[in-house]
Amino acid sequence: MEKIKKQKTETKKFDSKVNTMRTIRMDKVVLNVGGTGDNLSKGIKLLKLITDREPAKTKAKKRIPALGVRPGLEIGGVVTIRKDLHTVLKRMLVGIENKLKKKQISNNNFTFGVKEYIEIPGLEYQRDIGILGFDVTVVFKRAGRRVSLKKIKRGKVSVRQIITPEEIIKFMEENFQTQFR
Repeated sequence: MEKIKKQKTETKKFDSKVNTMRTIRMDKVVLNVGGTGDNLSKGIKLLKLITDREPAKTKAKKRIPALGVRPGLEIGGVVTIRKDLHTVLKRMLVGIENKLKKKQISNNNFTFGVKEYIEIPGLEYQRDIGILGFDVTVVFKRAGRRVSLKKIKRGKVSVRQIITPEEIIKFMEENFQTQFR
């Protein structure tokens, strides 16, 4: 009996002091572009060119008469990337010279804009697209995040689950050598 108890207590001990529930991971990278009419079609071509995936079109929910926007009008395109995140993010960071501002970071994510797609390595100027920019959003998560997002048996998650801007800065400096201003 005593041998079994000793074996159970020995297996519960962890060799490393790293808490796997607290490790930060990248959840997804979202590329989006906005516009209406001809600009939207150019933006969707751009997202196809960058990611080799079919972008989803976003529709307006509100009426904004000053901008000529009405409900149901297609006003943007979005591509979500969940595989090969590191390679995609490295390419996008080269487009902004691997520098971010601290005000671009919020809880659990950061966003930056690429002014011209020709700044990204491997992409050349496309005459039918012209000069166009897009936005990149990177979302982070910890293990257990799905508990608060799922629809069936949703649960509450502690505030400690939130990834602070300081933790994101540290993660980006260690893994991508990003500079912050």
